[in-house]
Amino acid sequence: MSNMKTAVGDEALRNTSHRLLKERGVTMEDMVELVYILQSPYYPHIDRSDCLHNIERVLEKREVQNAIITGIQLDILAEEQKLMPPLQKIVETDEGLYGVDEIIALSIVNVYGSIGLTNYGYIDKIKPGILKKLNDKKDKNIHTFLDDIVGAIAAAASSRLAHRHFHTH
Repeated sequence: MSNMKTAVGDEALRNTSHRLLKERGVTMEDMVELVYILQSPYYPHIDRSDCLHNIERVLEKREVQNAIITGIQLDILAEEQKLMPPLQKIVETDEGLYGVDEIIALSIVNVYGSIGLTNYGYIDKIKPGILKKLNDKKDKNIHTFLDDIVGAIAAAASSRLAHRHFHTH
């Protein structure tokens, strides 16, 4: 596997994933807030710059960039009514039993172990901050995949932060 060439350069993938997050209304500060919500009960002196640093590291992972681009592309195609039925309706309504959106999100969380998984489950349930906004179905935008992806990025960054904090204390 190490001898395989990648079809897309690292910089193009990174730039596209960052651009898409921004275009879909997700800022770094939004994600910092989520990590802070997840980690401040355990680390009362946590600094938001620590949260940001860990988000940036998570966003550098190729599998995270792939998940971002794939999920957002599916959301956009659903907005444009370009998915085949019945998938169009399932994604459009974020059907509860669909689950593929969570599977893509779990590909991000799995990079950082079981703490990331429990953080993801928790944040997906309470949907604070940007997650509540993304999950709101009142506008024309579809974020079936994006809300789970953003939650997974925050959960992964929280897990990364927890692992690093544990090893330094």
